[in-house]
Amino acid sequence: MDEEFNREDRLLQQSPEEELMARRVISLQNEGVKGAVKLRERREREKSDLFLIEGYRELLRAVDGGMEIERLYTCSELFLGSNEGALIDRAGGEVLECNEAVFRKLSYRDRPDGLLAVAKQRHRKLDELSGSLFVIAEAIEKPGNLGTILRSSDATGVDGVIVVDRCTDVHNPNVVRASVGTLFTIPVVEASSEETLEWLAARNIRTLAATPAAEKSYTEVDMTGPLAIVVGTEQLGLSDKWMEGADLKVRIPMRGVADSLNVAMATTVLMYEALRQRG
Repeated sequence: MDEEFNREDRLLQQSPEEELMARRVISLQNEGVKGAVKLRERREREKSDLFLIEGYRELLRAVDGGMEIERLYTCSELFLGSNEGALIDRAGGEVLECNEAVFRKLSYRDRPDGLLAVAKQRHRKLDELSGSLFVIAEAIEKPGNLGTILRSSDATGVDGVIVVDRCTDVHNPNVVRASVGTLFTIPVVEASSEETLEWLAARNIRTLAATPAAEKSYTEVDMTGPLAIVVGTEQLGLSDKWMEGADLKVRIPMRGVADSLNVAMATTVLMYEALRQRG
């Protein structure tokens, strides 16, 4: 009993610096560290409804976007600037300072910057979307492509991105990284094709699909008014249900030997044309 009281007395007498060092994570076997590493796996993300946000820009946009941070792992030795402290204060949640070895174990980046958060996932519904310009991404397989689509959607002022019949989930760490945190700046919904087609029809939103067989170039059709740009898988393109049902079909001119663009690049080209037409 005396030993317990003495221990508590020592803790009460600790300075803030000593308290931080006492809570510093120095073991790779720490349960919190192992749990965070598991969130790289989709099954663990779905089971826990948590996901990882790594990097200063990504975390800043997540905090600005109202994401709920459950835990924040930091490593001051890896900070790149002087603004991290203010962001840590804003993020909320439990803060755990790690040594560099532990943080590099946590990180999924080649050049970590000392900030990695465990956050609660956000699940939006189709009925929460509003506006007149949307991107529909069908069964995108590569997280980097989905993240790039999100980044370009943010840049062009798209009102929402709908991920249908998903292959990779929007909370994949590499989607967060490729989007540079724009996952948190625009509304993103995951839904089935059937749900989305009903939602579009109820709101008289036209769909546009790109195909080499189209007669008109993407610059020759009217992209003003309610519109959804629909893009498909990297290997096979859009499924028949989306391609055959598209209100507008366009081609992107190809002058070289390649017959198609990367799906993220093609989406970006189409979005910027929509932006140009809308002024």
